[in-house]
Amino acid sequence: MYQKAIRILLVEDNAGDARLMREMLKDPAAWKYDVTHRESMAKAETHLGANPVDIVLLDLGLPDTQGLQAVRRAHAAAPRLPLVVLTGMDDESLAAQALQEGAQDYLIKGQIETRGLLRSLRYAIERKHMEEALFEEKERAQVTLNCIGDAVISTDVLGHVTYLNVVAESMTGWSWKEAAGHPIEDVLQIIDATTRKDVQNPTVSAILENKTLGLTPNCILVRRDGVESDIEDSAAPIHDRRGRVTGAVLVFRDVSEARTLSRRMSFLAQHDNLTQLSNRMVLNDRLTQAIAMARRHGQKLAVLFVDVDRFKHINDSLGHAIGDRLLQSVSGRLLACVRRSDTVSRQGGDEFVILLSELTRAQDAAVCADKILLALGAPHHIDQHDLHITVSIGIATYPDDGTETETLMKNADFAMYDAKENGRNNYKFFKPVMNVRAIERQSVENALRQAIERQEFVLHYQPLMNLDAGAIIGAEALVRWNHPQRGLVPPMQFIPIAEESGLIVPIGRWVLREACRQARAWQDAGLQPLRISINISAVELRAKDFVAGVRAILTETGLEPCYLELELTETFLMQDLESTAAVLHALKDMGVQLALDDFGTGYSSLSHLKRFPIDTLKIDQSFVGNLTLDDGDASIVSAVISMGKSLHKRVVAEGVETQEQLAFLQERNCPEAQGYYFNKPMAAATLTQLLERTAAETALA
Repeated sequence: MYQKAIRILLVEDNAGDARLMREMLKDPAAWKYDVTHRESMAKAETHLGANPVDIVLLDLGLPDTQGLQAVRRAHAAAPRLPLVVLTGMDDESLAAQALQEGAQDYLIKGQIETRGLLRSLRYAIERKHMEEALFEEKERAQVTLNCIGDAVISTDVLGHVTYLNVVAESMTGWSWKEAAGHPIEDVLQIIDATTRKDVQNPTVSAILENKTLGLTPNCILVRRDGVESDIEDSAAPIHDRRGRVTGAVLVFRDVSEARTLSRRMSFLAQHDNLTQLSNRMVLNDRLTQAIAMARRHGQKLAVLFVDVDRFKHINDSLGHAIGDRLLQSVSGRLLACVRRSDTVSRQGGDEFVILLSELTRAQDAAVCADKILLALGAPHHIDQHDLHITVSIGIATYPDDGTETETLMKNADFAMYDAKENGRNNYKFFKPVMNVRAIERQSVENALRQAIERQEFVLHYQPLMNLDAGAIIGAEALVRWNHPQRGLVPPMQFIPIAEESGLIVPIGRWVLREACRQARAWQDAGLQPLRISINISAVELRAKDFVAGVRAILTETGLEPCYLELELTETFLMQDLESTAAVLHALKDMGVQLALDDFGTGYSSLSHLKRFPIDTLKIDQSFVGNLTLDDGDASIVSAVISMGKSLHKRVVAEGVETQEQLAFLQERNCPEAQGYYFNKPMAAATLTQLLERTAAETALA
């Protein structure tokens, strides 16, 4: 994976299209992009001659060159660079010809979306690198073969051996003295690799036909001791002065390595190098064939798009070596879940596609999906880690969801994203409405990127109450999106998309900085110090520089660490115990307070609470809201309060809305609470007025 920005040369004369491409390439994917735009081929050629470039995005309708000529000029200027061409909807056949000319992929204007663009660039670069690697491997093999000494055997006109060189002695197992006078068939035993039957020695045919001949392909030399080797050879007649045939000479070489390499190269061209699964090219070919077969026989087939949930966090926290081995483990389990006639393919990264052919009913795909969820949900034992993962699966079936390869793949991808948005660790069949939702989701994601640039986010604060004193002792910072058209957008409408796209990292960094700045500003104004609570997502905490970022923000704002409380969820704490514990202890050593949010809704145990340096347990509002109506919820709340006391941890009841709930909590000595009964989340200025009023009342009392 690239550690530095990928340098893209965008050759596009349409300013609007160029601007759209730039916007799409701002997506914070695993790779970063540095885009240079040129409006003509001449300017592009000049740039390529003077600047390093990693990939070229080329419009086929430039003012100074069009069509295949543009592709040829680009290749002439930079023959080793991957090339993705841009074409209109009416020029798809031209784009196909561009692929034959050496382009790695093509995109149709008007149908380009961010994921497709990024995936096309990634695959083009990977494919080009593989082509270069394969070419270099083949070139090395060719040079090696040219340096190998050939074996030489000569015979008389009757086919009796008259000479062997040293290489021939080694390959046949016969010395010259031993072989002399023996029929060539005794010394040089050749069989067909497929049939295992003897092959006529070419020296006999060369003598009889008086011409140079070669072995039939796929022949094996059986050495005297039974060892076999692949060989290639040619035999030529030997003439005397009068032109009469007096014998023959056979030149042959061991090509075992070359044929093995050829088979390996053929394998690499069709398989993913990490997992050994079929690659995208093979999948597309098999899917096309399967569609044709299903159409002929009136059958169904299904495409399953499988994505490992939160795989990037594992890569970031445990390293790519562990991530690669996890992908290999996933691959093995996927293969075990399907039939031999099905195809499992790795598309790149943590994405897999499964082709289930010859189905009698679409529901058979659901059976397979259930099997996959169960198989992949079991722990993956890698080094010292027990990794628990989930996957999201999208299913598209033929002919219901599409009759073409590209349509089925796209719809399965849409369904996979719907599975992610509905809690992950499940599967969804494609529905047409998903296409609309995918477009809407992309629109929100693009708007979020602009919101970060335009600083459209604001913080509201919900006070935290000490129930004994009835005083405000802290506040939870809650982010809101102040959309220019829609007004204040609540977190649930944009946080999941921000987490999925990675935008939560810059948003979370802004929230942390702004909340710490505001907390310090209240202190500087002479108001009582408050404990500021901030929700931290798994995506943020998995970032390698998270702890360093917290330290830097505290230093920048001047807020003492003891006044900052980071809220985490139970589910996240259980994902990877080792790395999670290390991060939390680093934060605790810094002096930051740690809270376990929504306590009781996850699956943490007392041993885990003892292992992690948690300061505060926050009782989930779902229990608090029903404690006066449901004896079970009331018992849970009471148990958590008692547990907090026993473990010497603060307990906060969330979502207090009624006097009855407050009375219940006070009766059981719950120390802290928050909720609408006390205050709704409010702007910083409003909370400032409340704190000033409270301070004044306290001074008068």
